[in-house]
Amino acid sequence: MSLVLSLLMLAAIALVIGAFAQWKRGASRKQVALMLLLAVIMAANVAIWTLPDASGNSPLASAPEN
Repeated sequence: MSLVLSLLMLAAIALVIGAFAQWKRGASRKQVALMLLLAVIMAANVAIWTLPDASGNSPLASAPEN
């Protein structure tokens, strides 16, 4: 699971860099906005899995390891 979350964060960073590069080239604002939106969604998913709740437990810690 840690590998998947790490890959998600790397992909989100790559999307932000790609969106910036596309914006500098003059690409469609819609494409740039969608890339940034996807990066935010990916980062939010990682945060949901890793941040602890009020009791101090994170979903990642309680996920079964296979």
